[in-house]
Amino acid sequence: MRVLGACVALLSISSILAQPVAQDQHVLLTNENHDQVLNSATVVFVAFCAEWCPFSRRLRPVWEETARVFKREHPDKSAVFAIVDSVAHADVADRYFVNKYPTMKYWVNGELVTKEYRGTRSVDALTTHVLEQLSTAMNEFPSQEYIDTHLDRSKRNVLVYTKDRNSAAFSNLKKAAMILREDCSFWVSDPALAAPSGADIQGNMISFVDPDTGDHQQYTMSMENYDLMKQWLTDKCIPLVREVTFENVEELTEEGLPFLIFFRDVNNKEHDKMFTDAVVRELYDIKGAVNPLFADGKKFAHPLRHLGKTQKDLPVLAIDSFQHMFLFPDMSQVSTPGKLRQFVEDLNSGKLHKEFHESLDQKMMDLAKFKSENGIEEEHEQDGDARPGGQGPPGHRPKTDPPPSVFKELKPSGKRYSLLMKQEL
Repeated sequence: MRVLGACVALLSISSILAQPVAQDQHVLLTNENHDQVLNSATVVFVAFCAEWCPFSRRLRPVWEETARVFKREHPDKSAVFAIVDSVAHADVADRYFVNKYPTMKYWVNGELVTKEYRGTRSVDALTTHVLEQLSTAMNEFPSQEYIDTHLDRSKRNVLVYTKDRNSAAFSNLKKAAMILREDCSFWVSDPALAAPSGADIQGNMISFVDPDTGDHQQYTMSMENYDLMKQWLTDKCIPLVREVTFENVEELTEEGLPFLIFFRDVNNKEHDKMFTDAVVRELYDIKGAVNPLFADGKKFAHPLRHLGKTQKDLPVLAIDSFQHMFLFPDMSQVSTPGKLRQFVEDLNSGKLHKEFHESLDQKMMDLAKFKSENGIEEEHEQDGDARPGGQGPPGHRPKTDPPPSVFKELKPSGKRYSLLMKQEL
């Protein structure tokens, strides 16, 4: 009977896996049907849940209802809603480094989009998100004059000239644009518009408009090579030094790398260029050591105060290791060859923390000497926190640690997620 029961169970599992993905309800994603599900629709929206997680239990009925409503109201749209039981199928969750529940990721044309969904957990909001991903990622322009007047040059823009929107080259471009829609604005010409000089023999051309210089940088390789073209677009659309905002800081903390934060006046582009050039020159081969970021010194005034700085001190450079914050000692040396690299290497070697305590030991000796010379008793000591940055007047006890991390407080909230205790941050 046990053998027969096992055979029946195997037959049932096989028949389930052999079934096509049903698009009128949610799908249970497992390691066995993984590839089939993720390639079954233009957009596949996946919720990684755990039964023990209260937030997952609240999301599940909403997710299932969204799948039903979406199929009923948008029967012609290619989308699938899937759920991963991350306890029963931990291998799938581990494959995507899931460290909180629920985590909502989505795939477009079989490719994982790096940004997670972190919005409202309602039928309307989830539906809207999928419809946005299914919508065209391109704006159309009828003339060069239209581009001149409508292009937001503060953003990263890609201009596409093409004669044949049914070609394999244009199909590749549409796929890449759907993946990068949140990083670049894509503009495609009216097919009737004359191809500019520099277009290939088919009349195709891709040009990236640099938001800092206004220069047009042309893609010169084959548009029929999807991987090559997508990598070029990714390099242009996602800068080496990104901007941290209150909207994206949560996802940036989840990347797990210490923040190398350049607090600055957003209107001073020369400072932006100085820092970017230093990062490119000094950190090109150790990109995985830190996460270089711009921060608006006005909006992020609290971390500045934490460092004993104000907007008058901008620009300010610091590392937030998610345990402590370390200040770059001399801003006049940011562009000095080797200085920025040494700062980052000193973090990784533990030297920054060691030097802080060596400096502290000297301050404590100076304090003891001052007390002895001035007859100050222990009970009259005051905490060094009396002034910003912990630097009090003589007779005050210095702080015993670097300022604690501010940005670790902006990680995913325990009020929205069940957080797994991993040593990422």
